[in-house]
Amino acid sequence: MGMGTTNWRPAAVILLLLSGCASGGPASFMSEDNRGISYTDDRGVSNQPFPANYRTEIVSYLRTYLNNPVGVRDGVLAEPVQRTVGGRQRYISCLRYAARESDGSYRPAKERAAVYVDGRFDRLIEDAGELCAGSSYQAFPELAGLTR
Repeated sequence: MGMGTTNWRPAAVILLLLSGCASGGPASFMSEDNRGISYTDDRGVSNQPFPANYRTEIVSYLRTYLNNPVGVRDGVLAEPVQRTVGGRQRYISCLRYAARESDGSYRPAKERAAVYVDGRFDRLIEDAGELCAGSSYQAFPELAGLTR
């Protein structure tokens, strides 16, 4: 090779490796249904244990997730049921609430689904849609008592 010629092969290999990471390869942090980050290691089993602490885990998560957890209204929650999420059996618990906006106003209550993997809270799906169809809600007063 002459003086002005560069060896492009190492750069091409690096670019190829980086493109594999960006495309959602095996090390991707996106869930199978591309709805968010999964925080729990998934054993990939279909017989999931019931999430015994589901109420406490949802309250703990929302305390940190909401910009202003004070003054949440219309909180209701359904007991966890098994549904297929991302092609796998999961326990989900549907909830609805209206959080206070930064200007002090409230939007209508919105339905969300808390997903559990191996009995522990994994993530919150913002647009629950069919996952929560037919859910039987009960009052969830713990949300009204959230603090910062």
